[in-house]
Amino acid sequence: MVHTLQQQEVKFDAKPKKFVVWLFVVSSTIMFGGWTSYYIVFSASKGKGHGLVLPDAFMYSTAVLVASSVFLFLATRALRNGERGFQQLFLWITLALGVVFGVLQFQAWSSLYQSGAALINNNAAISLIYVVSGFHLLHILAGICFILNSLVGSYKDIPSDKAIYRQEITSIFWHFIDILWIYLYVFLLLNS
Repeated sequence: MVHTLQQQEVKFDAKPKKFVVWLFVVSSTIMFGGWTSYYIVFSASKGKGHGLVLPDAFMYSTAVLVASSVFLFLATRALRNGERGFQQLFLWITLALGVVFGVLQFQAWSSLYQSGAALINNNAAISLIYVVSGFHLLHILAGICFILNSLVGSYKDIPSDKAIYRQEITSIFWHFIDILWIYLYVFLLLNS
């Protein structure tokens, strides 16, 4: 007896994949929370913080990241309204702003180094500025990969549920790293 294989259409289930992204968000929050806790303990034991005036590039990069989140929100809204052209435009803008953020981080590190604040020094609080901003930049690079995934999906003829899934995952991750940077920047400002 010959059995014919009937292909069944497999319904796309995004819940497990979203759970993984949320798990990453929680674990990253714990990691950065640990570093900022270490900073507080170190500063309390030594009686000093990093003692630096943070470079203006950190402030500018914060504004750039907030703007990128606004454009990503607009991209998500455009996708839900069926406006793929606007979604693509807003994703390109978000991507460009993510790259600008990275450039500004390098400028901030350069300013710190030129002011005498090297990564390896006798003040762990200064080193922690490099560590948290560097690891945050790695998260930005991962976020750029998510944006590229959404962007590629917007040019392909993929089902709308998959396109929405890609956009939602991108939004979850990108908005998280935006909020995380605002927290880190304010934390460093308040603990100088």
